[in-house]
Formats: sequence, structure tokens, C-alpha cells
Amino acid sequence: MIDLRSDTFTKPLPNMLKAMWAAEVGDDVFGEDPTINALEKKAAALFGMEAAVFCPSGTMTNQIAINVHTRPGQEIICHEYSHVYNYEGGGIAFNSGCQVRPLAGPRGKLEANSVAAALQNPLDMHAATSRLVVLENTTNKGGGACYELSEIDAIKSICDEKGLGLHLDGARLWNALVAKNQKPSDFGSRFDSISICLSKGLGCPVGSLLLGSNEFIREARFVRKKFGGAMRQAGYLAAAGIYALDHHIERLSEDHAKAKTLADTLKSSPWIEKVETVETNILIFNLKADKNIVAFNSALKAEGILHIDMGQGKQRFVTHHDVSFEDIDKVCQVIGDLA
Repeated sequence: MIDLRSDTFTKPLPNMLKAMWAAEVGDDVFGEDPTINALEKKAAALFGMEAAVFCPSGTMTNQIAINVHTRPGQEIICHEYSHVYNYEGGGIAFNSGCQVRPLAGPRGKLEANSVAAALQNPLDMHAATSRLVVLENTTNKGGGACYELSEIDAIKSICDEKGLGLHLDGARLWNALVAKNQKPSDFGSRFDSISICLSKGLGCPVGSLLLGSNEFIREARFVRKKFGGAMRQAGYLAAAGIYALDHHIERLSEDHAKAKTLADTLKSSPWIEKVETVETNILIFNLKADKNIVAFNSALKAEGILHIDMGQGKQRFVTHHDVSFEDIDKVCQVIGDLA
């Protein structure tokens, strides 16, 4: 199979498995797993932040961050496409008792003027108090789009002025760093908390990290325990993370190149109405209204090609290290044959 459904389908490569097998482990609940401790220290230093905590998933790191930043009855501002709003099981309401104000914006990105206009009057007892802004980089539903640092700075200025927290869902932040030639410290200096995922483009089997100040992460560990996310000898998983940070970041540019190759083929296909601009490894495109979606999906599946049908004619490919350039060539050939 050529699996273009998501970069979550990546499997550890042989050298990563060797690193996992050789990991020294202990009990992380007691703070005694040396490999987890090393991963947390390494990630925090990379972003220029004080501390980090290792968790099973990006959903958990996002939900922990939201819980630490807020109190029940407060309001969170995010994009209407955002993962925390659409794909985390209603966790904001369930875990933290907060409401969400979802905003529109180009390709899943918030704009400073929209954020400013959405803020509640903190003196109005009828309104939920605006407390936290959540950005997502890259944007999942927005097709892998990346924020410019200037866009983030404009939003951060509003948060600083109004006393709001600023959290980054950086599930695919590594892709943005490579695509925009940015540094992790560019983000560590701008956000109060950051969630970074290891199990997508970096190819780890499990794991995300939440970054923040010492005090923020101390509270986050309490919340992680309440959410059931405290693990024992999880250093075997953390070893994969350390290996990925050392060896798998720069290669993400290959995945971006694969996505651009697919986009070029789609643009020339009579089946395709629109292809979103490709910045990273997510490619979203629309079929023409007069084309049979079932026929398109069936033709790909018959050739062992899996992808996501997002509904209403919108389709998604996601490239990753388990899909080779040769696989991409085959997908392009199949799409070309549809004509």
C-alpha cells in the first residue's frame, strides 16, 4: 500500500528501533527515567524554554496546556479549522469547562485584527472572559500552511496587552521550521506554551512534549497525572524522540518535495478543480463538480493508494518517510491515467 492518509502512519526506521532497544529506563512518575529526563531537557533547550513534560499524544499536551492556562467558564480563541476545536473530542469543554470562540482566517491561520475584534470586555459579567489564544502551525485542515513570524508577533502583541496566554499547537511545527528556515528558539521566545509532536513527520511511534516555564510545567505534571498520562518506563519511547530530534528534522524537506511533485501532477489533471498552495507535506485539492468522487477514490484504492476524502469534493494527501519518491511517481502515473 502507498499510504497518503496521514504522516501518523509512519513507523520507526531501523536505527530508531536500535536506539529504543538500547535505552536506559526508570520510573518516570518518580522522575527517575533518565531517557525521558534527557528528552525533556533536550527539547526545552532547543526551544529556549525552561522545561518540558513528555506525554503520550499531542491531544494530551494541548489539553493539559489549555487546562493550566484557564479556569472553567473562560473563553479560548482559535481558528475554526483548528485541531483543538475539531479533533480532540470536545476536550476543551470536557476537561477544562471552557467555551471556544472559533474565528475564520486564510488557510487555518488566525489574523491579529480578528483576534482583537473577538476579545470580550473583561468588565462585562455577562460574557465569558477571554483567556487564551491557540495557534496551530502548520495548519492541518488548512493544508499545511505556515505562519510568518510577523503574523505571530502581531497576535502576541494583543495577548501581551490584554493579559491573554498564547499557546502553540505545534503538531507539525518541525515541517514549518524546515519550510520557512526558522529556528525553534524563534517560537520559544514568542509563546507561553508549545506542544510539539514526535509521532508524525519525525517518525516516532508515540509521544509529544509540552514546553513552558518551570512553574507552568510543574502544574502541567499535576494535570497529566489527573488525565492518566503519567507513564512508567517510557524511556524506550523517549529514546525514539531523542533519535528523531538528532536525525529526522532536516529530511522533512524530502516530504515537502514529494507533496509539490504530487501537486504539479494534480494541477494538470482534468479531474481537478483546485489545488491548495503546497508549503509543507499536506496537500489538499478539490475535484471538479462534474467528476465522480467515488470513481476517483476507487481508482486510487484499486492501485493500493490510500488517502483522505474530506467530503464535498475535497481530498487530502500527506507525504512522509514511509512513502518513497518511487511511490510518488506511481501515484502521479495513476492520476495521469485517469485522464
